[in-house]
Amino acid sequence: MVKPLLALRSLDKRFGGVHAVKALSLDIYPGEVVGLIGPNGSGKSTTVNLISGATSPTSGSLIFNDHDITATSIVGRVAAGLARTFQTTTLFGEFSLLDHVALACHSRYAQTSWADALRRPAAKAEFAKQMAKAESILDRVGLAESAQLTGSEVSSAQQRLLMIATALATEPKLLLLDEPAAGMVAKERAELSGIIRGICGQGIAVMVIEHHMALIMEVCERIAVLNFGQKIADDLPELIRADPAVIEAYLGASV
Repeated sequence: MVKPLLALRSLDKRFGGVHAVKALSLDIYPGEVVGLIGPNGSGKSTTVNLISGATSPTSGSLIFNDHDITATSIVGRVAAGLARTFQTTTLFGEFSLLDHVALACHSRYAQTSWADALRRPAAKAEFAKQMAKAESILDRVGLAESAQLTGSEVSSAQQRLLMIATALATEPKLLLLDEPAAGMVAKERAELSGIIRGICGQGIAVMVIEHHMALIMEVCERIAVLNFGQKIADDLPELIRADPAVIEAYLGASV
């Protein structure tokens, strides 16, 4: 039997009198694309922050790759193979796209900073390896031709793809995509769908938190639905589409 890559067990998060996440249990398996949806204020962002380590649960546990990471730092989670993107893009405007991804590659850098500073042969070889890796990742997300442009010179859609590229540079086992299609037009969303499927095809699990239901229904193998901090459904897209509780809470009459 396949074990879940990530297992959330009875996660609770309170902010004073606000119960943002209530007894949330959820499994994500290797190579799976899972959607997380719900109305505004349903607990999606808090859940992502709990998984990524940006905030700590009031109670409950997170098991990642057979290890309890409930108290593990963000850096420790990245090292373990957990990466995320954010709703808003944060870039170094003067850095090229290649520079951004190469910088993220340093999370897997094998040489010490002293070896790098002294330009030792092993450090030079490692640098060349990481630059080649960065170029390959940019190609995977369709940004190879824009590699030398700066972050401020590319479109908002390309900036979102760059955020995915920098997350991939950390070599994740699980990638959390928080509103990756925000501001994208139909053609760009179609390209994003292909990129997500390609990531999944490489054995990386993906959780997509997104309001654009067409994208969620297209790329996700399973969808979990939150409402008022509680999971009200967790099923195949076609079953989520027809679930009365989900329709009432979020989807409306039809999607």
